[in-house]
Amino acid sequence: MDRKLSSDRVLEQLTHLFTQRGAPAYTRSDNGSEFTATRVCKWLAELSVKTLCIEPGSPWENGYIESFNGKLREKLLDGEVFDTLFEAQVLAEGWRRYYNTVRPHSSLGYRPPAPEARQPRTGLNPVSWSTWNESE
Repeated sequence: MDRKLSSDRVLEQLTHLFTQRGAPAYTRSDNGSEFTATRVCKWLAELSVKTLCIEPGSPWENGYIESFNGKLREKLLDGEVFDTLFEAQVLAEGWRRYYNTVRPHSSLGYRPPAPEARQPRTGLNPVSWSTWNESE
């Protein structure tokens, strides 16, 4: 979360993800300038990672992120007023950890996709974030 996302930041995050999980065959994104920047496209091509962009005005082409964005807005953004960017980043990271490590997902038999036991601890305790608890 930031006020502006640059191609440098995209490359930094993709490098981190690819180092942890390996490079995917494809990346899917919207047509934002930070994802279509020449440096990003060239870097992905060097790694033989193909790019897929969703058509403008076609959110159904990326349903997973649209579902995530809807939950993020409903459960976090609509209920908070952030005084600083840092506060927004801390709360968003706590919510993301809750979403990925605690929240039961109906498509997974009401289990979280990545249980807390497999995640390194950062001092945030998503279990205490009971306002985001949902019975999905």
